[in-house]
Amino acid sequence: MPEFRPGLGRQVHCGQQRWCCKGQRVRARRTQTSDQNINPGQTTIAACFLTGSGYRGKCGESPSGWQRDLVRTETLQTGVFGGTTGPAMEVEGEQKPIDVDGVAQALDEADSVIIIPGYGMAVAQAQQNVAELTRKLRGKGKEVRFAIHPVAGRLPGHMNVLLAEAKVPYDIVLEMDEINDDFPDTDVVIVIGSNDIVNPAAQEDPNSPIAGMPVLECWKAKQVFVSKRGQGTGYSGIENPLFYKDNTRMYYGDAKDSIGALLAKID
Repeated sequence: MPEFRPGLGRQVHCGQQRWCCKGQRVRARRTQTSDQNINPGQTTIAACFLTGSGYRGKCGESPSGWQRDLVRTETLQTGVFGGTTGPAMEVEGEQKPIDVDGVAQALDEADSVIIIPGYGMAVAQAQQNVAELTRKLRGKGKEVRFAIHPVAGRLPGHMNVLLAEAKVPYDIVLEMDEINDDFPDTDVVIVIGSNDIVNPAAQEDPNSPIAGMPVLECWKAKQVFVSKRGQGTGYSGIENPLFYKDNTRMYYGDAKDSIGALLAKID
């Protein structure tokens, strides 16, 4: 029976049957490690540390899709999450909303676009509208690509599966390490239902619960539009400074409806 063998931490607690990054099903060993005291922000970063730690299964691939609700490590709980020295930095400023016409105008003027899907896209079932937006923008000669974070969604490869079902071309769907350096040269980023995976506090605030977690550095783009239901902090309860940056605008509403309204503005 194949098992995942940890490269960091001696005990792993995960679901009994999961998919590794190449779609090969593996059966992982359950342990008795308690995870009751690990909060969502901690398990998000735990998954990221495991992704980049050389953690491999017998299938020979790093489990890039391990999620916050699939992986718990005793060592990470005690060795990583006890290291902050004070309260997280307070976020100053206010979130600046934008309407559908503003987003449409920015897309019309842009040459390059990166879309970052998250669990909010899955909840809203917005992937078909996102795929149609992609087709329209590419039809106008714009470069459109997707940036996929290893722990986006609720299952390994969750975003990849949704985009494939919506017939988004595989070659424009890129992993974090393939696209992260491209944000400074990108005109527009659209974040759809993502929070922690685009949170600059991971790099800027050593006292953040997600300090050190690899994130998509979308704030380095010229303009960022965040499609989000409201002003809440999301699954982990961690405030996101991205939403307050000068180059970020909040496009509020259900993702499916918001992207659908945008489609009508893209000729």
